[in-house]
Amino acid sequence: MNITILYFARIKEVVNYSSEQVSLPDEVETIIALKSWLSNRGETWQKLFSGSGVVRAAINHELVDDMATFDEGDEVAFFPPVTGG
Repeated sequence: MNITILYFARIKEVVNYSSEQVSLPDEVETIIALKSWLSNRGETWQKLFSGSGVVRAAINHELVDDMATFDEGDEVAFFPPVTGG
């Protein structure tokens, strides 16, 4: 499955780019599985996506939880939680 991943704010600064096209293995169908898959890229990725910090997700501009599924061609965005004031 091919999707576009967008990175925002602190995440974008840490990974050093704002988007990428990825081809995922068949078993990566949920946000939590995608975070796990990304965390296997190395220590920096593991710190971002292994669960030690909160990373919010959106699919096609709609906020979702970690159990949400995505489809071929979807756009998945990751960003840190936003605080208001």
